Amino acid sequence: MLHIFLLFSLIFTSTNVLAQDFCVANTDSGIVTPSGYPCIMEANVTSDDFAFSGLGVPGNTSNIISAAVTPAFVGQYPAVNGLGLSAARLDLAPGGVIPMHTHPGANELLYVVHGHITCGFISSANKVYLKTLKRGDVMVFPQGLLHFQINAAGKRPSLAIVTFSSPNPGLQILDFALFANDLPSSLLEKSTFLDDAQVKKLKGVLGGTG
Repeated sequence: MLHIFLLFSLIFTSTNVLAQDFCVANTDSGIVTPSGYPCIMEANVTSDDFAFSGLGVPGNTSNIISAAVTPAFVGQYPAVNGLGLSAARLDLAPGGVIPMHTHPGANELLYVVHGHITCGFISSANKVYLKTLKRGDVMVFPQGLLHFQINAAGKRPSLAIVTFSSPNPGLQILDFALFANDLPSSLLEKSTFLDDAQVKKLKGVLGGTG
């Protein structure tokens, strides 16, 4: 019995010594893998590394979408490296919109701090799930599905905080993917069923060529 007790004590002690509580990212390393960034040395980690104040600052909504996203992903908040989560702040002026987009690497949970935000996502079966949220409401957006947020109902700015199930959720905005690149207009017209004038107008607005 004593031998068993000593064996378990040895296993527990070894595991405890080898356990790694966190891996604050060395974002200056130039190395990033699917598992994340390499860690900075634990001796160089301080309490400041685990705090992030960026989400307390309103974003600039003076732009084409009248909205702003302030990320707290691993690139801005190295402490979330390897922890499977991150966050962002969404500021939407009246009429502001976070356009149709997808996060290839994460689920998203949105919490409305104030205002009214109309949210929706489209399933792979092309079914639309749409809801207008008010203060205190939450909505989840499954990984990889197209979704959007609009301050359509309110006459005042709206604010939401979103969390993601990855430190680096990724982002692809549909409008920019289609019209902010050099994909030839003739191919876009065939694949989107838009006419030449519409495609060229959208390319002109979003900075595309071709």
